[in-house]
Amino acid sequence: MAIVRWLDPFRDLSAIQERMNQIFEDALARSRGREEGLRTGMWTPAVDIYENNDSVVVKAELPGVERDQISVEVKDGILTLRGERKFEKEVKEESYHRIERSYGNFQRSFSLPVSVEQDQVTARFKDGVLEVILPKKEQARPKQIQVDVK
Repeated sequence: MAIVRWLDPFRDLSAIQERMNQIFEDALARSRGREEGLRTGMWTPAVDIYENNDSVVVKAELPGVERDQISVEVKDGILTLRGERKFEKEVKEESYHRIERSYGNFQRSFSLPVSVEQDQVTARFKDGVLEVILPKKEQARPKQIQVDVK
């Protein structure tokens, strides 16, 4: 069984509450029927965050978002992703039968679990997935200690 590090339980509870709020908002919007009108506003892209020996990696699903509509910022141990998915105006509003995809602005902020080299952060955007690589500072990297056997 793997040992899981739990640094800040309140941050995890906050993330759970945020996700539950989003689930309820989505369910209520569907029950009211989005075909009543076009809804734009805040939406929340799904993310995966993992850590390896050298860096923290964040992958966010941003289908339909243009590269120039994405902003990535790291400040004081907080990673913030911002952007906008615009509604395509190719079809008239009255021609839609149903609109279930979310449009509009988004913003996600994450407390980083370790110190990162803010000036060496890189981001790639390919096939609708944003990947942000946050290199760890030297003191935050795990150090392997050789044990001598005598």
